[in-house]
Amino acid sequence: QVQLVESGGGSVQPGDSLRLSCTISGITLDVYAIGWLRQSPGKEREAVACIVTSDDNRYYTDSVKGRFAISRDKAKNMVYLHMNNLKPEDTAIYHCALLTDRWKGQHMGVLAEGAYDYWGQGAQVSVSP
Repeated sequence: QVQLVESGGGSVQPGDSLRLSCTISGITLDVYAIGWLRQSPGKEREAVACIVTSDDNRYYTDSVKGRFAISRDKAKNMVYLHMNNLKPEDTAIYHCALLTDRWKGQHMGVLAEGAYDYWGQGAQVSVSP
C-alpha cells in the first residue's frame, strides 16, 4: 500500500524559510513524477513543484519560482520542498503526491493537479506577520 507522510509544516513570518519532508513507502509501481501540491481556503488545489523521476528535471509554478526548490533523496525514499522568502499567500495545506501515469504526465502536464493519483494527508504552512 502506497503511503506518503508529510512533515515540517508550521507557522512562520513573511520572509522566513521552511522545509517540508515527504516519506514515501509501499511503492510497487513506476512513478513518473513526484510533486508538491497545495490548497488554500477558498482556492483550488494547485501543483507548485514537481520532479520527474527519470531525469530529475524540476518544474515550478510561476508564483514560487526562485523561492521554492524541490529535491529528493532516492536512497531514503524522501522528497523535500525547500521554501524561502515565504509570503502570506503561501499559506496552505501542502501535500506530497505521486504521478504514476506517464501519459497523464506528458499530456496533462506534470503541474496538472488532476494528473496525480496518490496523496499524503498534508502539512499545514501558515505565513503571517
